[in-house]
Amino acid sequence: MLSRTADNLYWLSRYMERAENLARILDVGLRMSLLPHLEGGAVSEWRSTLAAAGGLAGFDAHYDETTAQNVVEYLAFDTENSSSIRSCIKVARENGRAVRTALTGDMWESLNATWLELADIHPQNLERSEIAAFLDWVKERSLQFRGSTYGSMLRNDGFFFTRLGTFIERGDNTARILDVKYHVLLPQTERVGGSLDHYQWAAILRSVSALGSYHWLYRDNLKPWQIAELLILRPEMPRSLSACLAEVNNYLDRLASAYGASGETQRLAGQLHAELRYGRIDQIFQSGLHEFLTDFIGKNIHLSSEISTQYLIG
Repeated sequence: MLSRTADNLYWLSRYMERAENLARILDVGLRMSLLPHLEGGAVSEWRSTLAAAGGLAGFDAHYDETTAQNVVEYLAFDTENSSSIRSCIKVARENGRAVRTALTGDMWESLNATWLELADIHPQNLERSEIAAFLDWVKERSLQFRGSTYGSMLRNDGFFFTRLGTFIERGDNTARILDVKYHVLLPQTERVGGSLDHYQWAAILRSVSALGSYHWLYRDNLKPWQIAELLILRPEMPRSLSACLAEVNNYLDRLASAYGASGETQRLAGQLHAELRYGRIDQIFQSGLHEFLTDFIGKNIHLSSEISTQYLIG
């Protein structure tokens, strides 16, 4: 496969996953905004939403006030924000169109229909009550595209690169959501373990479709260290860091087998997966959860860079 084709497939899946992740992050912010707040609480939570999406600096450069309407417009529709939902879906479609013959008919129809439907949605026409429905639509369209990929694409190197992009992006998102809750979201005047803290943890779990999974596995009230363990170390949880790196490791090994050679990328992925596979949550908390997550995000970015160097830059 040409490196340019591999690059398009890899980034197509990353941008579709990113659009879904942004919808999940905004959904958390929307749920939090419905809570009764302490003074400044609502602004703090929307700022936390921007932090989770990595958009604080860009938002502050374009908006004077942190309101729900401004945050939703910036993260969902702003064409000047290269990581907004609209921008992500646009770039994903452009990548798909560039390698149209590498996609199945189901994949292209799903991708193209998403873009055409999005073009008819305008932020000024959305009532506050309709924002949640829009975010659900984004998640459904991403799930549909991922389902069409998994259900119709040949299991060859094109499929491996497509799935690789999905799990690199997903791992980064899970780490950022967990870090923002632990490090930023809870107001200083609210006690840890209080009702607000409990509701925020529940919203975080909902954002990664894990609230039911938590109760199934732990059969307990929400506890921060168990939530962290679920989202970092539990391989059963499909959005955990461990599960994402297991998939990354798997597809990199399959690429090595297909091309007859492995490299630095396979070594880095295997090392990072081993750290998660054999890690213990008590040791992570002792060393600092924020420090652990920051370190993971950095390593994941480095791994993505090595993937580009080894496979995607022709």
